[in-house]
Amino acid sequence: MDKTVDARGLACPQPVIKAKEAMKDMTEGTLTILVDNEIAVQNVMKLGNYSGMNPSSQKLSDKEYQVLFYMEKGTAPLQQSALEECVPDSRKKGLVAVLSSDQMGTGSEELGLILMKGFVYALTQLEELPETILLYNGGARLSTEGSASLEDLKTLEAQGVEILTCGTCLNFYGLSEKLSVGTVTNMYEITEKMAGARLVIRP
Repeated sequence: MDKTVDARGLACPQPVIKAKEAMKDMTEGTLTILVDNEIAVQNVMKLGNYSGMNPSSQKLSDKEYQVLFYMEKGTAPLQQSALEECVPDSRKKGLVAVLSSDQMGTGSEELGLILMKGFVYALTQLEELPETILLYNGGARLSTEGSASLEDLKTLEAQGVEILTCGTCLNFYGLSEKLSVGTVTNMYEITEKMAGARLVIRP
């Protein structure tokens, strides 16, 4: 018997708890768990691996992921320990990344675009993620439709990183309707975030 659990919009550990509850009455079949961020995917995958369900995951859209559990007769019963643990928040308190251009360095524009794309991707791979990413001036292009870094910024946002783009900058470049990740901010908040940061990194 197959089942589907819709855990979109639920904070940890609710997706894990709902998945665990659905598993109780299943002896075989496929359990599909729908979630809306990558942290939830990791947490539900952890449950599946721990329970011997050979889980798999797939990104369906920007805000929708599915995790599949494959249950066969004779699957070992669930154990309570460690099943409701969440992937820890990997953001580093007070770390702010400032992106004031869609290019990195000076010289070749083409190379600068490539380097900036690499820099934003590298942020996703840090053991300690930034708490906030500020985008202003040309950096505002990075969070808008068509940006080569859009998926990486969405990945960071899904892990709790605050993405803030200067509203004046979006207006100046005619991009106000094309913001695709994070929220609009103003110069006061940008200044406040930078002043209160323990560490600011700039490419």
